[in-house]
Amino acid sequence: MKIAIIGGGAAGFFAAIHASGPGNEVTIFEKSPKILSKVRISGGGRCNVTHQPMEISKLIKNYPRGEKFLKKAFRHFSISDTFKWFESRGVSLKIESDGRVFPITDDSQTIIHALVSEADKLDVKQIRSTGIKDIKQHGDGFDLISEKGHFFFDKVIVAAGGHPNLDSYGFLKSLNHKIVKPIPSLFTFNAPNESIRELMGISMPNAQVKIEGTKLTYQGPVLITHWGISGPAVLKLSAFGAQWLFDHQYQAKAQINWNAELGEGNYLNQILNYSQSHPNRKIYNHPLFEVPSRLWEHFCGKSGIEEGQLFGNLPKKSLNRLVQNLFCYILEVKGKTTFKEEFVTAGGISLEEVNPDTMQSIYHPNLYFAGEVLNLDGITGGFNFQAAWTTGYIAGVSAKL
Repeated sequence: MKIAIIGGGAAGFFAAIHASGPGNEVTIFEKSPKILSKVRISGGGRCNVTHQPMEISKLIKNYPRGEKFLKKAFRHFSISDTFKWFESRGVSLKIESDGRVFPITDDSQTIIHALVSEADKLDVKQIRSTGIKDIKQHGDGFDLISEKGHFFFDKVIVAAGGHPNLDSYGFLKSLNHKIVKPIPSLFTFNAPNESIRELMGISMPNAQVKIEGTKLTYQGPVLITHWGISGPAVLKLSAFGAQWLFDHQYQAKAQINWNAELGEGNYLNQILNYSQSHPNRKIYNHPLFEVPSRLWEHFCGKSGIEEGQLFGNLPKKSLNRLVQNLFCYILEVKGKTTFKEEFVTAGGISLEEVNPDTMQSIYHPNLYFAGEVLNLDGITGGFNFQAAWTTGYIAGVSAKL
């Protein structure tokens, strides 16, 4: 039986490996000259393979799109299965303090080597620099049409990744699957008119960021950048707020509580207590709440506090402004920037048209989907790769039968 895999990324390779077996001839088609490109650059070149093992009920909360679908899929292949698969092939994994999982070598090439070696061992063919232009049903099988000719396969697994526009899904047109319009996910917030950009490189370990006028909120590390703000809290918020932000043309007001552990009253009381204990100390010279000194000076300036101002003489109006800048700092967001090179899209093949237990199309027997080509995506932390391993595994095993 001839099985084609369209896409030489994480999901494609995992699908190819698990579709292989006696009597099966498996071929990966990759449109670019390179394979596993996202694996190579993920995690700054270290490859964030997956996340610390957790119950499926908790795991699915990390997917803005695809939660219900993946609840069923993860029963077939979950995080612990990913650990077992890689470690049984000589790849030692480590869990970092934030739950992200990397190869102990801190080198994505370790993961690439494991995948390519396994595929080579199973005689998986690779045809690179060959984009599939169209897929046509042909009896029980499919004709794949490329610029290099036509190929016939008994079964096809589409693992072509996410794309930034609908036109890129044109090769699936004749299959009549619904494509959910792709929009960006996982991006940083631009704030071109905000002076805080001058403090690029400063971070707070546990801030809370909320989009004004919505229920969208996330907490975690926040990093000030040359363009605006980034860090896990912002990236996760961008994923869950992808549709809202797209609809509002990435124009929004972000409210930042720079220490998510503290409420408005906590800030006020601690400043008042400090003022009583140290009335003759200069406010500018004594940052509170573990705020870096340059960021503290920024808050003071925005609050109308002069450089020589003492804690004991702090006017009530300035005090209230300082509390507001700590608890509810308003940042005007205008635009976005792709996070590093890790482009993730929301959108793709509608999950309503795919069986989560087999990854098979509900319209075309012998046609399967895996990875980001589906309308599912996760936040940062290894969750997108876990979805790739899971859906690739299910599609490969199902096609192998």
